[in-house]
Formats: sequence, structure tokens, C-alpha cells
Amino acid sequence: MRAIVYTEKGPSSVMQLAERPVPEPGPGQVRVRVVRSGVNPTDWKARVGSSTTTGFPEVTPGQDGAGIIDAVGPGVPDVPGLAVGGRVWLYLTQHGSPYGTAAEYSVLDWQRAVPLPDSLPSDLAGDAAFDLGACLGVPAMTAHRALTSGPRADRLGPGTLTGQVVLVQGGAGAVGNAAIQLAAWSGATVLTTVSSAEKSALAAAAGADHIVNYRTQDAAAAIRQVAPDGVDLVAEVSPAVNNELDLAVAANGATIAVYANNGGDTFDIDIRPTFSRNLRYQFLLLYTLDPAHLAAAAEDITAALAAGALRAGEEAGLPLHHYPLEATTAAHDAVERGTVGKVLIDVDG
Repeated sequence: MRAIVYTEKGPSSVMQLAERPVPEPGPGQVRVRVVRSGVNPTDWKARVGSSTTTGFPEVTPGQDGAGIIDAVGPGVPDVPGLAVGGRVWLYLTQHGSPYGTAAEYSVLDWQRAVPLPDSLPSDLAGDAAFDLGACLGVPAMTAHRALTSGPRADRLGPGTLTGQVVLVQGGAGAVGNAAIQLAAWSGATVLTTVSSAEKSALAAAAGADHIVNYRTQDAAAAIRQVAPDGVDLVAEVSPAVNNELDLAVAANGATIAVYANNGGDTFDIDIRPTFSRNLRYQFLLLYTLDPAHLAAAAEDITAALAAGALRAGEEAGLPLHHYPLEATTAAHDAVERGTVGKVLIDVDG
């Protein structure tokens, strides 16, 4: 099979296209013929050594993807959609494994291969379904955990966030896009911040109710005008930059769910005004998350797919950028330089 591999940490140039044996699924694993691989910041950060590493002598990158089950190892339960020929979306594929999704075949634990629902909207036939499936994984599951980290909802679905005001910081990012769509599907009033008119249009396409351009507006005043009592939950990508704004708009008892360190690795907390409003910070990382949270996220995300509530593409606020497998270095570079939208690798066209 064709696979992207690297044997040392470093820039994207350490990755090479190579021929490798097709891996065999072990106990509790499935083998997937990968159609699309999704690229996330965690992929290039792992490659340069600033994120979770595996310790394997050779690695194929790629946590997310979508494809077709090709073989089933011993001990895989009889779950609908997990038989040979089933279409699946993948998450945390390369976590704890040398086999990521930037290859024609990948093996992974069966729990991380989630059947694509048969009831996908009719326009998601063929490759469009795999495009969408490869956009899930890290972004959608991170968004799910952020939205369920408060005290009022541990699952997502119609009505679960009714009456809640959610602020998504950075609504044009992949996680921000998923958070907007999932929060809107669950009944929340969704506010988001962006930095340009172009990103504002993407956030609107995702379904945000109110959009604040923090470069041209007083963000705190604009958010408080819409939510005078404050926001109930913040999905936060850049706490070092945004903590002051988060505190200015948080309601009593609000949750600030932090999932990234964009813009800085530390920030100060002014203790008294924080505890006086009973605020909570919930930090989250998928790699160390309780498996029960991962399973709940996979179920709810799949339900959102079946309902047509979670989409990809510019019309859903998430432009897609396709690269062939042999251009994986360029795909990683695009993500590292902050390309807006979702970068996908066309492994099998």
C-alpha cells in the first residue's frame, strides 16, 4: 500500500511517500480502506514533537479519516455497520498506534471506527459522505466535550441546550464550526467571535445567531447587548488572549471550556471576581479523556449527521481544501499556517 511515513521529528519534509505492507487487524481491531484523511493541528504538532508522541520507530500520521471497513479482527463485537464493506468515520486513529489515516489502509480499535448513518441526507452520496466523515474526529469530538462540560447537559441533541447561551470563541475554525453547528442543533442561542468579514460569513453559514468581529467592535459590549445576563458556556480556543473577555461576559455559574493554547501558554486568573460568580474552568484533551465521554460524543455526532445538522463545505461554514496523498507535506503546511476551513487528503479517489 501507499503510505506517508516519517522516522524522525521535524518539519513537513521529514514525511515521505513509501510502499508498505498492508497491516493486519489484531484482536478488537478493524482494517479500513481510507478514502479521506483529515488533517488537524495536532498532526503537525505531533510531528515536530510539541504534542502527544507515540514512540514508534516509524509513524504514519493522521488521527481522523473516513473509509470502508476492509477486514475485521478477532473479538470485534457484532455491531451494525462494523462488518466488511461498512462506511465509517474514524477518530484518534494514530493515538497509541503507528498507523494513521495518511495511508491506503489503517488498522484501529473498533470503538474508533464509527459507522456513517444510512440516513445521511441524499446529497451526501459517494465521496461527499467521506469528505464529511473526515471532518469529524478531533474537531467535532472536541466541540462536543466543550459543550457538555457544563453542569446542565452531558449529552447533545434537540432541546438539550435550550435556554443556554453559548459563546464560541473563533467560530471560523474547525472546532468552532462544529461547536456552532452542534450547539444550534441542541437548541442553544449561539454567539461567536471572528476577526474578519469573511470569517463572519462562515460563522453565519454554520448557524451562529450572533456574530461579533472583535477587530471592529467592542466585543464585551456587543456580547452583553445580546446576552445581558451573560453567557452560560464558553468554548475557548485562546484563553491567554481571551480570558479577560470571557470573564467580562460570563454569567454566574458559567463554564469556560478550554481546548487549546492558541496565542499563549499561560494566563492569570483574578481569583476573587472569578469565585464570586461561581465560574468554572474545564480543560480538555481528547487523548486523555474518559472513554465514556468519547463514546457519548461519537453517538451524538452520528445522530447529528443523520439529522443533517452537522455538515461540511463552504455552505456550512467550513471550506474544504483537498490534497492528493503525495502532497501530504503541503497539506500539513497549510494547516500549520492557519488555512481557514478543513484540509483533507484524498487517499482513494
